[in-house]
Amino acid sequence: MIGFLGGTGPEGRGLAIRFALSGENTIIGSRDNSRADEIARKMCDQYGIDNIGSGNNLEVAEQAEILFITVPYSAQRELLASLRNVLKYKIVVNTTVPLGFHDGMPYILDIEDVSASVEAQILLPDSQVVSALQTVSARDLAKVEENMIGDVIVCSDSEDAKMEIMHKIDSIPDFRTLDGGRLANSRYVESITAMLLNLNSKYKTRSGIRITGI
Repeated sequence: MIGFLGGTGPEGRGLAIRFALSGENTIIGSRDNSRADEIARKMCDQYGIDNIGSGNNLEVAEQAEILFITVPYSAQRELLASLRNVLKYKIVVNTTVPLGFHDGMPYILDIEDVSASVEAQILLPDSQVVSALQTVSARDLAKVEENMIGDVIVCSDSEDAKMEIMHKIDSIPDFRTLDGGRLANSRYVESITAMLLNLNSKYKTRSGIRITGI
């Protein structure tokens, strides 16, 4: 089962429905059980499926074998610290980007541990942290009738965990994953996200990245 911590936001909802439609059993989490339950039921009704469950973040962390972090960076440290023991030996996929805003425009924050995913691994020393999906638009994820834009770069210090997550993501139509190497490389992917958001604002579009020559 695949779980989404903070899964009631746009990123969590979009990923949950994409994975569910590809045949995976999924469960979305929230601090508020009733909100998670309402959103899960609405998605199941809308798409005629029954493989999206719900619970609070602790219940999701306990039940799922693979967990996606889909909360804003400002909530990451508190969330992971509270679930550290429950997430032991599990694969944790971080989609988080440490963004700040100046005059309404996003920029990458200069954080102590260089990247949000490296920070997550430090907070979860007994988990296998994988970095992925930072450059994918949350709004595009929810539009399942439309093709996705761009490639998904996946980074991790665990080769086995990285390969498993790449296989899971590749099962979703229109996605192509690329091996981005060690987890430290996630800092570069996170920085690209800030650039894409600036381009989206300037050109009134939804941009992604595509790696050529592969």
